[in-house]
Amino acid sequence: MGHFLKETDFSRQEVAEIFALARDLKQKRGTRLKLLAGQTWAMIFAKSSTRTRVSFEVAIHELGGNPLFLNTNDIQIGRGETIADTAKVLSRFVHGLVVRTYAQSDLEELAAHGGLPVINALTDYLHPCQIYADAFTAAERWAGPKGDLLASLKGRKIAFLGDTRFNMANSWILGANLFGMTVSLAGPKGYEPGATIRADVKKFGGGFRFTTDPYEAVAGADIVYTDVWTSMGQEKEAAERQRRMLPYQVTRKLFAAAKKDALFMHCLPAHVGEEVTQDVLNNPRCIIFDEAENRLHMQKAILATLAGLRR
Repeated sequence: MGHFLKETDFSRQEVAEIFALARDLKQKRGTRLKLLAGQTWAMIFAKSSTRTRVSFEVAIHELGGNPLFLNTNDIQIGRGETIADTAKVLSRFVHGLVVRTYAQSDLEELAAHGGLPVINALTDYLHPCQIYADAFTAAERWAGPKGDLLASLKGRKIAFLGDTRFNMANSWILGANLFGMTVSLAGPKGYEPGATIRADVKKFGGGFRFTTDPYEAVAGADIVYTDVWTSMGQEKEAAERQRRMLPYQVTRKLFAAAKKDALFMHCLPAHVGEEVTQDVLNNPRCIIFDEAENRLHMQKAILATLAGLRR
């Protein structure tokens, strides 16, 4: 039985298979599928969501399964039941868990005690489903309808700008190394990648480059990526974050400093005038809605893969 708690939980060969499956499932959308027939997958969301919740619910349903949405007010974990006991109880009822929460350690505890597959739908540390969908979206452009998706990523450079200490930057550090890409991050001092992700990527045998110069980061980049400057739970820091991160706003000028055919990506929601300007979002090389759509297809592939490993 497998889990998907971080990007590197799948090998490169498994990633290649998952990407190929996502493309196949995307092409077959509308065909009645039974990859999760007879299964119920519980979705535990401690954080609100649009894209993650909708894409997972639709994905489970379209694979023939039953999605069961739970927030922390719906279950006893919100009133003191231990994570371990919750995992043991739910494993008697459902076939898998999709979890969106704060602490990565809570997710790992659910996986350790539940006896059923657990998928990370976002923690404060990582957002692996998003990064797989993002990489798949870029690979579609570069590999074409029949090319090797994972191979098309090899040697490509992604530049990530803004808060390089939070989950999306962490996930791109792990993901880029797994996909054979290079990753360069730019942000203000104090927002550089932390000790945990440094240890994780070193353990994997990879690395990354951090700079405080946004133009150095985007030079030669195939993808320019950013995310919101203030995530859930950081609202009290918003004014200070906006002041410190303004030099890392993706403007037309900064985007033009990347490769001439570079793609702009953002996991959404985007705050126009903060981390990105409207003219960049209007650029034909901005593929943010393709990313959003591909969350559905990639998550189908991840669900189907874990369901197959469980059998």
